[in-house]
Amino acid sequence: MPPYTIIYFPVRGHCEAMHMLLADQRQSWKEEVTMETWMKGSLKASCLYGQLPKFEDRDLTLYQSNDQQEVVLLVVVNNGVEDLHCKYERYVRALPAYLKPFEMLLSQNEGGQAFIVGNQISFVDYNLLDLLWIHQVLAPSCLDSFPLLSAYVAHLSARLKLKAFLASPEHVNRPINGNGKQ
Repeated sequence: MPPYTIIYFPVRGHCEAMHMLLADQRQSWKEEVTMETWMKGSLKASCLYGQLPKFEDRDLTLYQSNDQQEVVLLVVVNNGVEDLHCKYERYVRALPAYLKPFEMLLSQNEGGQAFIVGNQISFVDYNLLDLLWIHQVLAPSCLDSFPLLSAYVAHLSARLKLKAFLASPEHVNRPINGNGKQ
């Protein structure tokens, strides 16, 4: 039995970065929940904020960096990614202004040759990668004026296990969210 359980709707949504992270790190997981289960209400009532996704690890372990500045920057970047995730449909025309800070962060981290923060991949990288793909569905040329972000997407997408997951039916056939976009 896989050590992890992801409880979420059958869409990419806020959970796809988690799928990418687990696949890239060679971790197995099982998925649970259908709209029918959610509509019954007991699952929603069991969620702390009444929302999904929910991630379960039979031996929950939290890791913390010793570099407090890096931890803070990871949180700041992830909050920036989440802000974009919630607003993306309303700002496609203004998207370059929102992407510029991420391009700048990449330029400040080994000239864009590393990850968004530090020299090790983090959850934020998967989250940003998923968000950039979503934006490319909505606005295919959105990265044309951002060479570092374009190279970042290509670099992360080429990671062996992540590339295999991204080509798999589990990823390809899962809608981005409930709006029917794929």
